[in-house]
Amino acid sequence: MELLTLLGTISWWGWLLIGLLLLALYDINQKKHTIRHNFPIVGNIRYFLESFGPELRQYIVANNREELPFNRQQRAWIYASSKQENNFQGFGTDQDITSAGYIFIKPALLPLKLSPDNPNYNSPHIAPSAKVIGLFHKRRKPYHPPSIVNISGMSFGSLSAAAIESMNKGALKFGCYHNTGEGGLSPYHKFGADVVVNIGTSYFGVRDNTGNFVMEKLVKLVEENPFVRMLELKLSQGAKPGKGGVLPAAKITAEIAEIRHVEMGKDVISPASHSAFSDIPTMVAFIEAMATETGLPVGIKSAVGKLELWAELADYMLETGKGPDFITIDGGEGGTGAAPPSFADHVSLPFVYGFSKVYQIFQRRGLTSRITFIASGKLGLPESAIMAFAMGADLVNVGREAMLSIGCIQAQICHTNRCPSGVATQSKWLQAGIDTTLKSERFYNYIKALTKEILEISHAAGYEHPCQFTMEDVDLAMGDNNRIQPLCDAYGYTKDVVAFTSIADLLKIRT
Repeated sequence: MELLTLLGTISWWGWLLIGLLLLALYDINQKKHTIRHNFPIVGNIRYFLESFGPELRQYIVANNREELPFNRQQRAWIYASSKQENNFQGFGTDQDITSAGYIFIKPALLPLKLSPDNPNYNSPHIAPSAKVIGLFHKRRKPYHPPSIVNISGMSFGSLSAAAIESMNKGALKFGCYHNTGEGGLSPYHKFGADVVVNIGTSYFGVRDNTGNFVMEKLVKLVEENPFVRMLELKLSQGAKPGKGGVLPAAKITAEIAEIRHVEMGKDVISPASHSAFSDIPTMVAFIEAMATETGLPVGIKSAVGKLELWAELADYMLETGKGPDFITIDGGEGGTGAAPPSFADHVSLPFVYGFSKVYQIFQRRGLTSRITFIASGKLGLPESAIMAFAMGADLVNVGREAMLSIGCIQAQICHTNRCPSGVATQSKWLQAGIDTTLKSERFYNYIKALTKEILEISHAAGYEHPCQFTMEDVDLAMGDNNRIQPLCDAYGYTKDVVAFTSIADLLKIRT
């Protein structure tokens, strides 16, 4: 009783002093952190500030153009577009327009005037692909993408169920396709949008218990899900080319384990290379087998580094008349996939260099008309997408920009399962904050605004469709020498002309 009476007489600041004394004793006696041992109590402030340093810089310290991978101005445009708020800016540009790599798109003296019978006259966001995928190789089920902008490969596992569902419902409403990423086809990809099934080195969803590819499972998956329109064989991705994916055990739920055909409680580490093939001829044979068995167009996705095997692939296609129906070039800018900093920062070429080099390889062999080139790597902003089309891309895939449109705040902790916005986590609590009806609408608004602005820039340049852009239409600032160069001079080629008559004619194509 006397002890309780004594404790009751201690004021709040007395308890504070006792707490600080105990903390000081703990700091002095622990050996894990030298700073806390040498500077008890005060040393904790360092770790406290470090814990929210990125957020502090993001919202208070950094200016509108400093942050990476997407600066505040870019994110603001995506957020405003997704919410149908004012996405304009006033008082001119605040960018350093002389900085190296700055994009200048050349408008025509007289912009294109749309006639009332043009589909974009009343629907300014309609832009189908200028190419039909799988037509050259006579696939049984060729595919004509209704949209030039689509969702890049992001798997259920990397992203939450609510995020995948939101994107798929938004894609259905807009009319773009949704790439599953290498995690396999999940129930959250099945709300009606066209789907591209991505097949990685672990063959998730179409594998046996030891991780080998099973053709019968792929055929069954395609037969049971007619919305699956293409297959994408993933050789590598921009975040970690030459290194397999990692899904930590903490992010593996019973549902994910069932979809991927993996065990619970273990990190899932995908191998760096495929077991179904080992060289260009066997890879092409694998592609042809999948196309024959399913009837679908089959393409490849890869980051770019050494070019020898790209040249061998092009030569083999020229010799045999066989090969991928589309090629997705993923820039080394990375994405949601977790990777060691050395891989994310230094392994593989950025999109502009990787794409230009691969495109030229196929161009020199006269193959560009039989391949659909899909571009990926921070291209979900109008000016970047236009540059990609001018370089030879036929379609653009967006990944992180799609995540931003449904609430991602660029916390850059996708790999920890602690994503605060619920987009890249399997935590039921965190993803419960995602209203899929609302977020699907926001993705729809973003993709519609992006496509509309791409078309408006095309019209300003005198074109009806972005496939008509040439490499002379876009200039790059060269930096300190105060010069600019058209893309054709900067990258050493001129893209091939894409067959195009009108968007009205494209809308008549049925596949």
